[in-house]
Amino acid sequence: MMKIGFIGLGIMGKPMVKNLLKAGHEVLVYDIIAANVEDVVSAGAKGAASIAEVAKECKLIITMLPNGPQVKEVVLEGGVLENAASGTVVFDMSSIAPGVAQEICAACDKKGIKYLDAPVSGGEPKAIDGTLSVMVGGCENTFNQVREVIGAMAASVVHCGEIGAGSTTKLANQIIVALNISAVSEAFMLCQKAGVSPEKVFDAIKGGLAGSTVMNAKVPMILDGNFKPGFKIDLHIKDLANALETGHQVGSPLPFTAAAMEILQNLRAGGCGQNDHSAIAKYYEKLAGDEIRK
Repeated sequence: MMKIGFIGLGIMGKPMVKNLLKAGHEVLVYDIIAANVEDVVSAGAKGAASIAEVAKECKLIITMLPNGPQVKEVVLEGGVLENAASGTVVFDMSSIAPGVAQEICAACDKKGIKYLDAPVSGGEPKAIDGTLSVMVGGCENTFNQVREVIGAMAASVVHCGEIGAGSTTKLANQIIVALNISAVSEAFMLCQKAGVSPEKVFDAIKGGLAGSTVMNAKVPMILDGNFKPGFKIDLHIKDLANALETGHQVGSPLPFTAAAMEILQNLRAGGCGQNDHSAIAKYYEKLAGDEIRK
C-alpha cells in the first residue's frame, strides 16, 4: 500500500478516493471546497492544507479536475512542480485536450516529474462502484508502476499510446456517447409520437444490435424523467469543445459532433446545463411538443 495524493474532489473524485481507501491506501486530499474535503476525511482520508503539502508528501499524485486550464493551474502554477520530488508520478484523470496534456508533460519532464494523461469513462455510478474505464497516455513503464493502484478505482485500465493518447481516446468516447444519446432520444420520440410505448421498445431492442451501455444507462432515466446529473451537460459541452478543437488541429471532420454540440448548447441556454446529459432527450421533447416517458 502507498500514500497517494488526490487533488479534485467533485462528483467523480470523492467516490474515487473512497475506493482507494477501501483498497487500503493512505490518501492525502486537497480541494478548494471544504465540504468536499470533509466528506472524504470522514471516510478515512487525510486533508491537506495546500497543493504544496500534497506534492511534498506523495510520490503518486492523482488529479481529477474540470478541464485543462485547471490542471495547468494546479500542476504548473499551484504547487506541484515547485514541490514534488524528482520521480513523482502525476496521474491526471481529468478530461482535457490532448495538446494541453502534451504541454503539461513537457513542463513536468524538465523537473524530472512523470506525467500521464488518464481520463475516465463511466460517470458517477461507476466511480462509486469502482468500475471506471481508464484510458492512459504516456510512458508505458510509468503506467505499469501505478496500474495496480488505479485498478482500485476501475474495471478497465488500458495504455493507449504516447502522451495525449489517453485524452484523444476520451474524446472519441465522448463523441460516441453524445451521438448515442441523441440517436436514442430521436428514435424514442419517433416511437412516442407513433403511439408505441417507449418502454416496450426499449425492452424489445436493448438486447439486439442497437443495444449499448449508453442505452441501458440513459433510457431508464429518460423514461423516468430523471435528469439528476451523473455527468453534466456543461461538462459534455467542455469535452465536445476539446474534440472539435482537436479535430480542427489534425484535419478530422466532425460534422455530427458539431450537431450534438448545438443540441447541448441549446439545452444550456435553456437552463439545463447542470442536468445529466440524458437530458438531450429534452431537446427532442421541446421540438416535438411531447415527452418520452413510461
